[in-house]
Amino acid sequence: MARSPEPTLRLTEIRTSAGAALRRPANWVQLLKFCCVGAIGYVVNLGVYSALVHGGSVNYILAAIVSFAVAVTNNYLWNRLWTFRRQRGHVGVQGVKFLVVSLAALAANLVVLAALVAIGLPKVPAQAIAIIVVTPLSFLGNKLWSFRL
Repeated sequence: MARSPEPTLRLTEIRTSAGAALRRPANWVQLLKFCCVGAIGYVVNLGVYSALVHGGSVNYILAAIVSFAVAVTNNYLWNRLWTFRRQRGHVGVQGVKFLVVSLAALAANLVVLAALVAIGLPKVPAQAIAIIVVTPLSFLGNKLWSFRL
């Protein structure tokens, strides 16, 4: 029976891989594109969220879920067609993976949002901060899993 590598060996491999990834200009360009798509999604998310909370008197958690659904659809299309276009696999497989990563990001977003509202931050600024906080999780999940060929 083979032993699994020691944790320190795996950590060294991760650091080496991360360092190599940070030195590749293509990764920085991809991150910039991801952030541009995310900025558009951010505006879509906050616009829908604000309309639901202030215009529709919808509960802020439900509004966050609905605005997420609208923004994630927008983001998937733009990331597939532009950000990760050279890594386009099967649309359904990538779509499901993107949704899984996005749901993990949504869960993290809801935790941060609820915590910020609980400490007294207004709901829209709290959502704005929560989105920013979870963006790195979303990028890494999509780069390393959803759009990985």
